[in-house]
Amino acid sequence: MSRRKIVAGNWKMNLEAQAAGQLADDIIANAEKEKVSDDVELILIPPFPYLDFVGSKLKGVNIRYGAQDCSAHEEGAFTGEVSATMICSIGAKFILVGHSERRKYFNESAELLIEKMNKVLATIGTPIFCCGESIEDRKSNNHFSVVESQISDVVLELKKSDAEKIIIAYEPVWAIGTGETASPEQAQEMHAFIRDLIEKKFGKVLAKNLPILYGGSVNEKNAADLFKQDDVDGGLVGGASLKAASFIAIAKSF
Repeated sequence: MSRRKIVAGNWKMNLEAQAAGQLADDIIANAEKEKVSDDVELILIPPFPYLDFVGSKLKGVNIRYGAQDCSAHEEGAFTGEVSATMICSIGAKFILVGHSERRKYFNESAELLIEKMNKVLATIGTPIFCCGESIEDRKSNNHFSVVESQISDVVLELKKSDAEKIIIAYEPVWAIGTGETASPEQAQEMHAFIRDLIEKKFGKVLAKNLPILYGGSVNEKNAADLFKQDDVDGGLVGGASLKAASFIAIAKSF
């Protein structure tokens, strides 16, 4: 049985309401027009204010949606925070955890990410755990140790029954929003390394079935070569997900 094929679009902090609605409409129309295969899972990840709005457009359509973050708290006096339970209650089933921009700009620690992962796993949601090294780490050949630390500090702390419910996204920080992307060989090398870490802790079956996505300047020109790699199961797409035709072209790249 082959692993899930997934293309998720992280819209980040972009678009006003009308444009977000139009993008969702255009993605739906393009997916139907281009006949995206039923075995490719499409996930839209809009900003918080548009979750319910985008979700309403996806009713009856084979495209799911999720959030870019969640609180480490379940409920209470945490002004401005949004819990995993709230997100899932409106039908958004996926939540990004540990994106490099959250780590960098909001100083998110491994301890905080464990709390967030556990909060998502306590719901009906699926965490998409992000990991990846900086350009300095890559140039100094520390990329494997950095990613191993990120995986070990959070994912390998989970119970096996929870680990089998997650998705991992490898996003080298130097490739996010830069126009640079890891070569297919670099992506495969790291994905295989991550899968090996998972296998050593949780066993071969779980590791074999775990989806690992690549992120970092994925576009319609490089997606096919990336997705051909044995351990690359799809993409977490940034800028190209803001263009319906590009996003759907990526989804057709398997």
